[in-house]
Order: sequence, then structure tokens, then C-alpha cells
Amino acid sequence: QVQLAESGGGLVQAGGSLSLSCEVSGRTWPTRAMAWFRQAPGKEREFVAAIMWSGGSTLLADSVKGRFTISRDNAKNTMYLKMNNLKPEDTAVYYCAARAQGTIVAVSTAYAYWGQGTQVTVSS
Repeated sequence: QVQLAESGGGLVQAGGSLSLSCEVSGRTWPTRAMAWFRQAPGKEREFVAAIMWSGGSTLLADSVKGRFTISRDNAKNTMYLKMNNLKPEDTAVYYCAARAQGTIVAVSTAYAYWGQGTQVTVSS
């Protein structure tokens, strides 16, 4: 069974920074791509960033370009999201997701495995 576990959420003031981590555990499997999505209260889940496990190609949502950085450590089976210059509109539950086939895409239905989510709250 594949398991994804997020950590690193919390409360921060606008303009501050947070780093999220997502560790993959469970049976060995060919991770192809991983992604971060977020969901604010009353809104649909939206794409934030994605990264290819091999090669490290990335894709970022326009709303976070220049502020967020996605990376991974293959040896640790861990993906990261470094968030700088946070804004109140970044407040949401952040989820990590993974897929065993294909490339990085910004569509949540393409990812078969999901973590439980971690809350990020940005105060103004």
C-alpha cells in the first residue's frame, strides 16, 4: 500500500515563508510524478505545482510562480514545497499527490495517490 504523508503546515503572517514536505512510504513502486494541490474552504481543489521524479522537470501554477519552489529528494522518497512571500489567498489545506504513470499534469484526477493534507493559514 502506498502512503503519502504531508508535514510542515502552520500559521504564518503575510509575506512570510513555510516549507511543506511529503514523504512516500509503503511498497516499492515506480513513482513517476508528484504534485501539490490545495483546497480553500468553499472552493474546488486547485493545482499548485508538480515535479517529475526522474529528471526533475517542474510545472507551477501561475498564481505561485516566483514565490513557490517544488523539489524532491529521491533518496529520501520525499517531495518539498518551499513557499515564500505568502499571501492570505494562499490559505488552504495542501495535499500531496502521486502517480505511477505518465508525466506531470495539473489535473487532480490524474493522480491516484493522495495524502491527508496539511493546513496552511496566512494571516493579513
